[in-house]
Amino acid sequence: MSRVVFLKERCKGCLLCTQVCPKGIIALSGEMNQQGYKIVEVAPGKMEQCTGCASCAMICPDTVITVYKTVKPGQPVKPGEPGEEVARVNG
Repeated sequence: MSRVVFLKERCKGCLLCTQVCPKGIIALSGEMNQQGYKIVEVAPGKMEQCTGCASCAMICPDTVITVYKTVKPGQPVKPGEPGEEVARVNG
């Protein structure tokens, strides 16, 4: 299973990630960070729908998002990614 992690204190709530997520699982949360910005989250119960495409991480202007993509045994790993079970992608 892939997962998305947000650095909440750096998020400015621009919502670009919500627009590019092909599964529509990223949404504005009810939380605010210490800077007073509303932040995003993966909607509760939706993380298992994440495909690990990293579109959200690539579009984030503040590099707030890290995507951990599960690599299946025998699956080729792209150059620059670790050859372990979890590949980390950060925009």
